[in-house]
Amino acid sequence: MPPVTNIEDLRQIARRRIPRAIFDYADRGSYDEATLRANRDDLAALKLRQRVMIDVSGRSTATTMLGEPVAMPLAIAPTGLTGLFHADGEIHGCRAAQAFGIPFTLSTMSICSIEDVAGAVDKPFWFQLYVMRDRGFARSLVERAIAAKCSALVLTLDLQIQGQRHQDIKNGLAVPPKLTVKNMLDVATKPRWALEVLRGKRKTFGNLTEAPGAKEGLNTLSHWIAGQFDPSLSWKDVAWIRSIWPGKLILKGVLDVDDARIAAETGADALVVSNHGGRQLDGAPSSISVLPSIAEAVGERIEVMFDGGIRSGQDVMKAVALGAKGCMIGKSWLYGLAAGGQAGVTTALEIMRKELDISMALTGTKTIAGITPEILHAPRRGDVLRSGQSRQAAE
Repeated sequence: MPPVTNIEDLRQIARRRIPRAIFDYADRGSYDEATLRANRDDLAALKLRQRVMIDVSGRSTATTMLGEPVAMPLAIAPTGLTGLFHADGEIHGCRAAQAFGIPFTLSTMSICSIEDVAGAVDKPFWFQLYVMRDRGFARSLVERAIAAKCSALVLTLDLQIQGQRHQDIKNGLAVPPKLTVKNMLDVATKPRWALEVLRGKRKTFGNLTEAPGAKEGLNTLSHWIAGQFDPSLSWKDVAWIRSIWPGKLILKGVLDVDDARIAAETGADALVVSNHGGRQLDGAPSSISVLPSIAEAVGERIEVMFDGGIRSGQDVMKAVALGAKGCMIGKSWLYGLAAGGQAGVTTALEIMRKELDISMALTGTKTIAGITPEILHAPRRGDVLRSGQSRQAAE
């Protein structure tokens, strides 16, 4: 790869190396993408408080998430279709994360299966679950995660109905893919990517190979998947998952204080403040704008994590300052994966840790526990979050 100094460099390399439909799947959001933009804008608007003449030798970015030691307060979030960003992408991502010392989360909608990843790595990883209409199949996924010795289950709450992502429709991204002259020409200009993906372990959703109709072809599987999003999901289903999953449970997709209070009573170990990367309810507030109120309301009862717009170690620092115990990244690690496979993911993580470490030093902070709201410019913090909410309402 050419010299890379930040996540945007990886993003630009990824844009050139993979087909547009795959890149846009990660890069874009739903409807007018107001929430997608707000995630980034509201993080950028938070200003760090520079401090000087403070002994910051012996700094450490190490901490814990869910009681597990981590090299920095960060985990790789679950992302669908990961094996199309780079052949065997889930395996490459998990290996990079584990070598670096942070958790990796495998998506239900991954290309490599739970068993594929478990057989390729040495340590437990986290597994993300969608509760489908077919509760028997959902149970089988939980049982497979248990058999693979996954150390945590991440239950996604905010996909009862899929938000419309205009760019995916325009790009023909579907199962099976809609072949148009435009996207066929695009793939033809990416021969290295195409050859690598063709040599990968799988070409479709590895965790769904035993789904009803899967052996009848992609069209049948596509119809089954489309019918599995369940608008009837409720907190009773969370209780059911808690009853059949014996390990650590994380609830992902909480964006409201009232929902956070309910989540804290479910017996889950953690919740993730998230708006699904701006890919579900467009017009919802940015994740960072609601993090402080959720952390204040439930942070003493349940571990609060954060997801939404993180592109740097400074973003991680800002989220921790506002109450997050740890953060998750989706887009940022996918850019690294598409840019350079396992090495690209490692590069993304190294960039973030270096940015976090340097920013800690320049704010007079030596440990993750020492990252408090005091590292932010207090007169601006509340104003920024309120202005972000006002701007979204106007849009």
